[in-house]
Amino acid sequence: MKVAMPYENGQLNQHFGRSKEFAIIDVQDGNIADKKIVSAANMQHNHEGLAGLLAREKVDVVVLGGIGPMALQALKAQGLKTITGQQGDVEKLALACARGELVSQQVSCGHDHHHHHQHQHGGCGHTHGHGCGHHH
Repeated sequence: MKVAMPYENGQLNQHFGRSKEFAIIDVQDGNIADKKIVSAANMQHNHEGLAGLLAREKVDVVVLGGIGPMALQALKAQGLKTITGQQGDVEKLALACARGELVSQQVSCGHDHHHHHQHQHGGCGHTHGHGCGHHH
C-alpha cells in the first residue's frame, strides 16, 4: 500500500495546499518498504496539479491534516482515497494506515453536519468511518 502525506520535518504538514514536500511511503507486510520525498514546490496552490502528482505516483491513500473542499475534491476526482484530520510522524501514520487504524476526522467545511444539508451532493465528501486498510 502506498500512502502519501504532506510532509514537513518528518511530520504530517497540516496545510495540504502549502506543503512544499510530500512523503510517499510504501508499506508492505506491515513494514516500510520504501519512502521518498517528492517536491511540490512548483505546484503549491494548484490542487489539480498536486492531485495529479500523487495519482502518477500510484498512491493508494492520501493521509491529511487540514484540507479545503476544493483540494479534497481534486484528490477524489483522481480516484484517490483520503483520510483527514490526522497529525504526527509520517512513518507511524503510514504504518497505522496500512493496519486500517486511521479513520477520517471531521474537517471544517462551512456547513452544519447535523442540519438538513448533509444529504446534498457537492458538500464535503467526507467518508465517515472508512479507514485506510479496508477495501470495499
